[in-house]
Amino acid sequence: MQAIVIGAGFGGIAAALRLRAKGYEVTLMDRCENLGGRAQVFERDGFRHDAGPTVITAPFLFEELFELFGEQFSDHVKLVPLKPWYRFHYDDGSHFDYGGTLEETLAEIARIAPQDCKGYLALLAQSKRIFEVGFTELSAQPFHRFMTMVRQIPKLIGLRNYETVWGMVSRHLSNPKLQQAFSIQPLLVGGNPFDTTSIYVLIHYLEREYGVHFAMGGTGAITQALGELMERQGVKIELGVTVEKIDVQGGVAKGVMLADGSARTADVIVSNADAAHLYRHMIQPSAQAASTRLKLAAAHYSMGLFVLYFGTTRTYPEVAHHTIWMGPRYRELLDDIFYRQVLADDFSLYLHRPTATDPSFAPPGCDSFYVLCPVPNLQAKVDWEIEGPRLRDRIVAALDRTILPGLAESITADFYKTPEDFGSEYLSIHGAGFSVAPLFRQSAWFRFHNRAEGIKNLYLTGAGTHPGAGMPGVLCSAKVVDALIPAALAK
Repeated sequence: MQAIVIGAGFGGIAAALRLRAKGYEVTLMDRCENLGGRAQVFERDGFRHDAGPTVITAPFLFEELFELFGEQFSDHVKLVPLKPWYRFHYDDGSHFDYGGTLEETLAEIARIAPQDCKGYLALLAQSKRIFEVGFTELSAQPFHRFMTMVRQIPKLIGLRNYETVWGMVSRHLSNPKLQQAFSIQPLLVGGNPFDTTSIYVLIHYLEREYGVHFAMGGTGAITQALGELMERQGVKIELGVTVEKIDVQGGVAKGVMLADGSARTADVIVSNADAAHLYRHMIQPSAQAASTRLKLAAAHYSMGLFVLYFGTTRTYPEVAHHTIWMGPRYRELLDDIFYRQVLADDFSLYLHRPTATDPSFAPPGCDSFYVLCPVPNLQAKVDWEIEGPRLRDRIVAALDRTILPGLAESITADFYKTPEDFGSEYLSIHGAGFSVAPLFRQSAWFRFHNRAEGIKNLYLTGAGTHPGAGMPGVLCSAKVVDALIPAALAK
């Protein structure tokens, strides 16, 4: 039987491998020239940059894909545990190192706010309880039936998942700096801590249980290893190919139509395209279920991303692998990004310095960096042709006067991506960095289903589907599809 997978992000790659392990003849298509979706690799003047995800928190999800074929992930990719996991740099010049052993974390908390050590332990215990339900039980659980959601409500209420991440964290921690440090996790999947369901507090336990890792060679090394695994297993890969439409006849997905006018048929189609783009542009509204059209009309999208990539002609050995550079405002800045939809004068940043762990990312005596700056998505109508260069300069100046002294003189080979690039290159609606936002009203059954609503033989993976964005989320979405397809084929 034939299967077509649209989109070669991690969700699409994982789905292709899982379908191949079931005996399908699989064709994986992507409009990019390389595998990885948003996990592209850029090279400029001897500097290498992972374009998108850089943090590995659930390596067992990659291990599972190799084990499907009797192989070991560790034979192909070397993961290195990081310490600290993240360094938080605050506007007053202070810092907080998060990661390492539990004792080391408590010592760092005690250095800043001794009264919060007990609260952190309670938060971690709550995170474990949420993890055991939200991740272990539900992340690979199909939610295409409403009663599946209903049955989980008592558990979720018992875990206080009606609270926001900020609400849960601030109940346990009193120090403002620690409240910020332990509530930023939703931003890693496109959510505002002040309105994202506290189920995402499970990330704390996920990090504590499995660590935070970096793949030597970068995330691109994982993509390459997965590509080689697909080739060994006979998955057909077609790059530089854009799928424009899904051919739906009588409520059944029969195949795809390509931008060059050609058509392909398949028994099963898995879309790893942005879910909102799929329903807006690739399927006729008349072929969609009313529930899908309602979700699309009411969808609230994640923030946009401004990503600056650059090298330096010197090294900064005192800078950690991952730095969260906090600006002077927290909640107010997030309000500007998510609600007022204005590009503020201030910002907070995620700074990635892969050369802290893998010097091959830059020429000798140099460092490689990328800076991710949350910004409003394209609904804000920001003129990025004007604001892009201005924001680049403001970020460089801010880093120069704080943790990267001399950056203005040593920066080289820099370039950036704006929400407009996310829209044009990845077909992300409104240039959103993480598809629809991780609100409670857009989670589980309320999110775009992994089995297309009202259309047989069409399945969805990726950030806009259950369980959500981030590498663990999209890899788990492929597990959901894996669980659904046998039942669908048996009919």
